[in-house]
Amino acid sequence: MHIMALVRQPHYLLAAVLLFQGCGGTVPERNGSSEPLAAAPPDTRPVIAAFGDSLTEGFGVDPERSYPAALQRELDARGYRYRVVNLGISGDTTTDGLQRLSTVLSYRPEIVILEFGANDGLRGIPVTRARANLDRMIAALEDAGAAVILAGMTLPPNYGPAYIREFERMYHDLAAQYELPLIPFLLEGVGGTERYMQRDGLHPTAEGNVKVAHNVLAHLEPLLKTRASRR
Repeated sequence: MHIMALVRQPHYLLAAVLLFQGCGGTVPERNGSSEPLAAAPPDTRPVIAAFGDSLTEGFGVDPERSYPAALQRELDARGYRYRVVNLGISGDTTTDGLQRLSTVLSYRPEIVILEFGANDGLRGIPVTRARANLDRMIAALEDAGAAVILAGMTLPPNYGPAYIREFERMYHDLAAQYELPLIPFLLEGVGGTERYMQRDGLHPTAEGNVKVAHNVLAHLEPLLKTRASRR
């Protein structure tokens, strides 16, 4: 076929479709049926927002192998009707998280798993700044009616014992201040284990993310049971 005919062909096709519809015809759907495809029903399950950085996003693995995806599978298997929304972005600091609060709140989450701070620590950002940002995030989330589970982290030993102690204490102090469930170390049983960590030594493998999901579930499930008993 001449190249100009190829260029013009879509226009002729569109005109034919419009003419056919104008005459009362029905354009067949891709499944071969003349009936329109039914829209999927809206997902009305309460939202659990997994809000954090690359550890939440699932850096280096397929999206369905992230810890929030593994958590969804566990909740489904245990009969909990919740929808886990992955709101992790690689590289985010607590400052970035604070700037994304409106996006998180737009989902009207019932529960938020808050996981930030690792990138602040790795960049040597003052702990006071990271703590202030986390403080503001927790307050805003609770004001919106969300229950918050705080995920703690630690740092490699080369950052020095004093900085690491202050960094780890930040999570414990905030959890005590707001009376939050605290995951002391999100990567418990995963970090430092070659089988569960990628070559960068910072991010879990797909198998590691399954263990992370269980770490989260250990603190999430009591909250879900308490909420279920109130309904």
